[in-house]
Amino acid sequence: MGATMAGLLDGIMEQLGSGGVAQISQSLGADQGDVGSAIAAALPAILGGMAANSRSADGAAALSNALDDHSPSIFDQLGPLLSGGGGDGAKILGHVLGARQGQVEAHLAQQSGLDLGMIAKLLPVLAPLVMGYLSKQKQAQGLNPADLGEVLGRERQQHEQGSPGLGGLASILDADGDGSIIDDVIGKLTGH
Repeated sequence: MGATMAGLLDGIMEQLGSGGVAQISQSLGADQGDVGSAIAAALPAILGGMAANSRSADGAAALSNALDDHSPSIFDQLGPLLSGGGGDGAKILGHVLGARQGQVEAHLAQQSGLDLGMIAKLLPVLAPLVMGYLSKQKQAQGLNPADLGEVLGRERQQHEQGSPGLGGLASILDADGDGSIIDDVIGKLTGH
């Protein structure tokens, strides 16, 4: 398997390119540097949430199935995505971040220099892009659900090494503070 976590982050940023960041910045009416910083901080949060969800076989299978509904060509459809007609970003975030979405948004606003309202608009744009990129990797490498979980897990581990605690996000994603997000994700799914 060629894709690793740093590979996923780099790949998504590469696909987005400076033109994509400029387009998002313009849409938000925000400074391109701030938006770039916010994207760089937000992508690990989204990928980290997906890594947590795909640690269980059921979660990995659900993510793998969901990827089949997302086109790798989403990066060419930034216009409709930014105008609110191009994706189901809010739904994806609900699955990935769940009840922690508000905390994650507040943390990213603190880190990036963008206000909370802009972060709340940015995340639903990024989520379908992440899904589209993962869909591309799944197709290109023939990843099964277990492979997908492994790739996301490795990506998170690598990012943790470069930015311990995911820059403060890990403690939010791991709500009960035991260092593992899987029990929190299961708790979210079962209501306990």
